[in-house]
Amino acid sequence: MQARWFIGLAAGLALAATTRDALNQWIDATVLPDLTVQTSVEVLDRNGDLLRAYTVADGRWRLAVDPAQVDPFFLQLLLAYEDKRFRDHNGVDPRALLRAAWSGLTTGRVTSGASTLTMQVARLLEDSGTGQLTGKLRQMRLALALERHLTKDDILRLYLHLAPYGGNVEGIRAAALAYFAKEPRRLTPAEAALLVAIPQSPESRRPDRAASTATTARARVLNRAIRDHLIDADQSRAALTEPVPTARRPFPTLAPHLADRVVAEPGTRHQTTLDRSLQRSLERLAVDTVATMGDRMQVAIVVADHTTGEILASVGSAAYRADQRQGFVDMTQALRSPGSTLKPLIYGLAFDEGLAHPETLIDDSPTDFNGYRPQNFDRQFRGTIRVREALQLSLNLPVVALTEALGPAKLLQSLDRAQVKFALPTGQPGLAVALGGIGVTLHDMVQLYAAIANGGQAQPLHHLPTDPQDAQRVLTPAAAWSVADILAGLAPPPGAPENRLAYKTGTSYGHRDAWAIGFDGQHVVGIWLGRPDGTPVPGAFGADLAAPGLFQTFARLKPTLTPQPPAPPATLLVANAQLPQPLRHFRSRSAAFEAAANAPAVTFPPDGSEVELLPEGLMVRVEGGTAPFTWLANGLPVSTAQTARELMLDALGRGFITLSVIDATGRSARSSVRLR
Repeated sequence: MQARWFIGLAAGLALAATTRDALNQWIDATVLPDLTVQTSVEVLDRNGDLLRAYTVADGRWRLAVDPAQVDPFFLQLLLAYEDKRFRDHNGVDPRALLRAAWSGLTTGRVTSGASTLTMQVARLLEDSGTGQLTGKLRQMRLALALERHLTKDDILRLYLHLAPYGGNVEGIRAAALAYFAKEPRRLTPAEAALLVAIPQSPESRRPDRAASTATTARARVLNRAIRDHLIDADQSRAALTEPVPTARRPFPTLAPHLADRVVAEPGTRHQTTLDRSLQRSLERLAVDTVATMGDRMQVAIVVADHTTGEILASVGSAAYRADQRQGFVDMTQALRSPGSTLKPLIYGLAFDEGLAHPETLIDDSPTDFNGYRPQNFDRQFRGTIRVREALQLSLNLPVVALTEALGPAKLLQSLDRAQVKFALPTGQPGLAVALGGIGVTLHDMVQLYAAIANGGQAQPLHHLPTDPQDAQRVLTPAAAWSVADILAGLAPPPGAPENRLAYKTGTSYGHRDAWAIGFDGQHVVGIWLGRPDGTPVPGAFGADLAAPGLFQTFARLKPTLTPQPPAPPATLLVANAQLPQPLRHFRSRSAAFEAAANAPAVTFPPDGSEVELLPEGLMVRVEGGTAPFTWLANGLPVSTAQTARELMLDALGRGFITLSVIDATGRSARSSVRLR
């Protein structure tokens, strides 16, 4: 008898072992589906907040999420409601199976589910049904296999990505954004309960289509939470008073034009330098700006930190849609005529070249530049005025005269150094480039002003975090500061604060483009208004249309302006009377050497001669003109305020040299010689 008992026990153990081994082999032989879940491509702001997301390949919203990014109460509620022993079972919960079987036998219908969270993940991975026995067996087998390959947190993470929430919304993060317009980091008990309830029957419990059913399902989850001591009755009653959302919220589409450029880069999460709060505020400002301007007007805004080159906001249009405003076109990248907004750079170059100073007098009078006869915008002339006033009044004649003295090529070279891309209407640049006869983008114009604001150093603007790039110098610090000081003296538009914002407006030929670009000690802002198709906007002026938006943008950016830096040590801060004689009144370089009655003349050494350089220097002599005299060698002063008409110049060096002499009235003469 005892022997038969031992034999039976051994046989039972052997059968159990064989069954166990067979079960293990069966589980190990399970073919796993692809465990990689495709998630939406996301564009984020500088703090990691969502600016814009894109659907996955099949048109579903499924955003990447980690359990650590989800409200802890939601996770507690989910596990308590769906799978209390999730952390303990191996994928299939025997107790839940027995309970469901007993319920079915005693009541004749299923009143208790047996699916674990792992089994639900198995079903979602393979999109298998729930009603067929074969489907259940497959889910059980796959759940057991998943538990052998993944951690519990990995399985929970899969559920948080794949749980259906109605329509094309999948996963807790997409659902929280779709129904509550918020990330799932912090959810109210009512929100958490609804998001636990929906996946059990996502189409029939969609709150946007079946609010009553969704409300009932939410209440059921809250009642279970009371029983499981996750909340008390008072908390449940408060949660029940929260309304269920009756419509889906749109997913964020902030900075859509820039986001479209960013997603061309590889990867699914792209962090930018933008500030989401500022971007949202300026997109609302853009809508308000063109609301009363007709249905074809458009606006674009760029905000950057000129000390780092980081773009903080980029508004490509007032609305990202195919309408009469052509909202899908990114007007921050469109080539447009800059009007007068290139003038500050021209004045800065003139300061650097020694052609002018802010207090230099310059003529605003009708001038023929070899057949080119520009006029001022108002067709009036002011006569002789200071350079400072000429820039502030945005006069055309003075800036064209400076451009002629500089040479248009010099201006284009400076744009290259500032990394400003431009398009010329003809192959060769002419003087018209000074008045906007060139194509540039708003982005690049903001970059140019960022260089002026940054002490003349061109810091390339960027919207992706990057290491600082080598900045090229466009202007000397003194010239850049002088330009900024002049622009800060412009009167603000009516109703704007008196805050010494350095800014410049511009209007292109034919009133096609209205510009305003300005900066303080840290930030630079550019605004463009016009029609994307380039047709004229009668009566449009940068000062009237764009300038108010510029000041409103700064008001939304920060409460007070960052002060401009003090003048660099090399800055010459004097009145006109204290300037060196050649800087008191601007004369073009060609005019500087034209002979006139009683004009000075270099009588020794004569032009074209070869002269021996003596140990004590070179004897020079001037006749005519009015003392005192300034002598220059190759454009550099070597003797100033000389009343003598004959003197010895030293430290010249041997070789070819051009000697120039300028008298007290600004008239000059020169002589090119070779010293040996």
